[in-house]
Amino acid sequence: MTPESHAPTSTDDDLRPGPPPGCPAHGLGPGGLHRLHEAEDLGALYEQLRDQHGPVAPVLLHDDVPMWIVLGHAENLHMVRSPSQYCRDSRIWTPLREGLVKPDHPLMPHIAWQPIASHAEGDEHKRLRGAVMGAISTIDFRSLRRYINRSTQVIVNRFCEAGEADLVSQFTEHLPMAVMCEILGMPDEYNDRLVEAARDALKGTDTAIASHSYVMDALSRLTAIRRAQPEEDLASYLITHPARLSDDEVREHLRLVLFAAYEATTNLLSNVLLTVLIDPRFRAQLNGGQMTVPEAVEQSLWNEPPFSTVFAYFAKQETELGGQRIRRGDGLLFAPLPANVDPRVRPDLKASMQGNRSHLAFGGGPHECPGQDIGRSIADVGVDALLMRLPDVELDCDEEELRWTASIASRHLVELPVQFAPKPPQDVQEVPNHKPVVAQRSDWQIGIAQPQAAPAAAQPQPVAAQPQPVAAQPQPSPVQPQPVPGPAQPAVAEPARRRGVWQRFLSWWRGY
Repeated sequence: MTPESHAPTSTDDDLRPGPPPGCPAHGLGPGGLHRLHEAEDLGALYEQLRDQHGPVAPVLLHDDVPMWIVLGHAENLHMVRSPSQYCRDSRIWTPLREGLVKPDHPLMPHIAWQPIASHAEGDEHKRLRGAVMGAISTIDFRSLRRYINRSTQVIVNRFCEAGEADLVSQFTEHLPMAVMCEILGMPDEYNDRLVEAARDALKGTDTAIASHSYVMDALSRLTAIRRAQPEEDLASYLITHPARLSDDEVREHLRLVLFAAYEATTNLLSNVLLTVLIDPRFRAQLNGGQMTVPEAVEQSLWNEPPFSTVFAYFAKQETELGGQRIRRGDGLLFAPLPANVDPRVRPDLKASMQGNRSHLAFGGGPHECPGQDIGRSIADVGVDALLMRLPDVELDCDEEELRWTASIASRHLVELPVQFAPKPPQDVQEVPNHKPVVAQRSDWQIGIAQPQAAPAAAQPQPVAAQPQPVAAQPQPSPVQPQPVPGPAQPAVAEPARRRGVWQRFLSWWRGY
C-alpha cells in the first residue's frame, strides 16, 4: 500500500514540515493522514476516523508508513476469519518489499515475519498451532486455579502488613509471571529480575534488547533441560508433540506464549481492579452477588481490551473492506479497542454486557488467542482472592492522578496505589488436616416433622420380642402432618426421616 492509495492526488504541501505539537493539525502527515504514534488520545482519534472514513480508515505509522486501521466490529471479524484474503505474513507487505520500512523501524519486532504459528499459513500453521494447542490442552485447570490462588496469597503476604501497596508493581505485574513460569515448567526462574526484564522488553526502552536476551536465555535453558528430561509441563509437551518442533521453534513459541500472556493478563488484572476501585456500582454488584468476578472480567474485556491493536494482517489479493478498496500487499491493523465500542454493536456504552462474549479482546479466526482461558483464570482467581484477603481495599489517590503509558498496541496503567487495614500473612504451606469439624446443621427440611429431643427419662427402650400396641400420643401441632388412622403398629425408637437430596442422589447413583 502506498500513500497514493489513500490520497489520489498530492501537492507540494505534503513535503512541508509538520505543524508543532499543540497545533490542531499536529499528527497529520502526507495527504492529511493521521499519524497514530503522535496521537495524544487514541480513543478520540479512532472515533474521529470512524466519522470521517467509516469502519476502515487510512492512517500512518512511524516514518509515515501507510496502513489501514479496521474500526468496525463486523469488519474486524471478517478480516480475521478470511484466511483466503488476509494473512499474517508480512513478507508480502508492499511498503516492506519497496524498502519503505527500515530494519530499525520501531514496529519491526511486532511486524517482522517469524517462524511461529501466529505468522504461518496452511499446513505449516496447522503443524505449529496444533503443537501449541495440544500442549495447552494438557493443562489441568482445576490444579491451575489452585496454584493461582496460592500464588496470590504468597504475593499479597509481601505487603499485607503494610496497609498500603501499589497493586501494579507489587501484584498485577507479578502474578501472571509467577503463573506462566509454573505452566511453562520453570518456576525456579520466577523472581523480580525476570518480571523487570519482561516489562522492560515490552516497553521498548534503551535496555530492551538486553532484557529480551535475559528472558530468552531462561527459555533456552528450559528448552535444553526439557529436551533431555521431559516432565509434566507445557515446554515438555511442545518438545514431545508429534509435530516434532525444533529447539528454535520451541523456544520461539515459549517466548510468544510468555510475553503475550504476561502483557495481556497484566493489563487485564490492572483494568479490572481499577474498575472495582473507582466505580461504586461495579463493586456493589460484585459484593451484592448481581455480578460474579468472571462477569466483571468479561465486562472489562469489552471496555478496555488488553491490546488496543494487533500488528498486523496483510491483503493477499485486491479486495474491498468497509467500503474501502484494499490492494494486494496492503497492511491492516486488527483493532479490538475501537471495534468493541462500534456503535452498531454497542449503541449504549453504559449498558451492561453481562453474558456477552462477542468482544474481540482475544481476536478470532485461525489466529485466535490459544491461551485465553489461562488469562481468564488468572484474572478470575487473582482478583477474587485479592478482594477476599483485602475486602476494605481503597484507592489511595484521586482518579485524575493515575498515570498511563500508551502506545498503538496497548495502554498500561503505571501504578495503582491503594490502602487497607493491615492484615497478618497467611500460611500458604499449611497442609489439610483432620481437626474436629464444627457441628453442622441437622438434615431437617421444611415440609417434614421437626424432630423433638426426647426427655432424659424417656430414652428408647429395647423393643420387646412381641409387638405392643402404640400408646396414645398427644395431638401434633397444626403444621405437622396428621396421623393416618389404622391398625396399631409396632413401637419404634424414632420416626423415620425423609432422606436429603444428596442421600437420595447417592442411592440412585449406586443403583439402590
